Amino acid sequence: MKSRSQDQSLSESTELDRSYDLLTGNPPSKPSKKSIKQRLLKLLPCYHSGSSLSVNQSNESDDVELSAVRCRPEALERLVEQTNFSKKELQVLYRGFKNECPSGAVDEETFKNIYSQFFPQGDTNMYAHFLFEAFDAHNSGSVSFVDFVLSLSIILRGSINDKLNWAFNLYDLNKDGCITKEEMTDIMQSIYNMMGRYTFPCMRDSAPKDHVETFFQKMDKNNDGVVTIEEFLETCHKDENIMQSMHMFDNVI
Repeated sequence: MKSRSQDQSLSESTELDRSYDLLTGNPPSKPSKKSIKQRLLKLLPCYHSGSSLSVNQSNESDDVELSAVRCRPEALERLVEQTNFSKKELQVLYRGFKNECPSGAVDEETFKNIYSQFFPQGDTNMYAHFLFEAFDAHNSGSVSFVDFVLSLSIILRGSINDKLNWAFNLYDLNKDGCITKEEMTDIMQSIYNMMGRYTFPCMRDSAPKDHVETFFQKMDKNNDGVVTIEEFLETCHKDENIMQSMHMFDNVI
C-alpha cells in the first residue's frame, strides 16, 4: 500500500508531466477540470479559500469598487471589451482579488509566498519569478487586477494563438523575441526545482536538459540555436498533442 507521501509525490510527478506536454508534445494525461480549476485559482493571487466563482453571488456595488481600486484599473465595461469574461464574472474575480490584495496589486514576494504553498516539497522561487514576470506585463514590479484578468482571460478563454503567444512570452525570459537553450534550461530547471527531488518515480538529474534538447529538436527548424515565435507557432499548430493541451483550461470557469 502506498504511503500518503508517496501518493502526494506521484501526484506532483503527474503535474510535472502535464507541464511538459506543451514543451515536448508528449501525450497529455487526462486531469479532471475540477482539479485543474482548483490548482489554477489557488496559485493565483486573487484566490480566496472561502470565495466562489459563482456569478450569482455578485452585486452591483462591485462595479463601483472596481473603478475605485487604488491601482485605478480601467472601468468594468472596458474590461468586458478587453477580456472574454462577462461583467458578473469580472465582479466575482475582483471580489476574490480584493480579499487577498486590498491594496489593489500584488508584489512579487507575495506572489511567491502564495505559490510556494502548493508545492511544499520543492523550491518554487524561480518558477514563480518567471510566472510573475509574465503577469507583470508593464514591468512595474506588481500585478494589478487588470494585469491579472487580462492574462487569465488568455489562459482560460483565449484563442489558440493567444495562448501560444502567452506561453512563448513566458519562455522568452529576456523578451527579445526568441527562446534560447539557456532560457529554456532555466525554465525547465525551475520546474524541476518546484516539483522537488522526492517525486515518485524519481526524475533523473538530466531530465531538464533532456527536455530542452527535445524541445529544440522539435522547434528549431533552421538549427540556428534559437526558437522564434514563427517556429514555435508553426510547430505547435502541427502537433496534435500540443493542440489538445491548449484546450485543457477551456470552460473551467
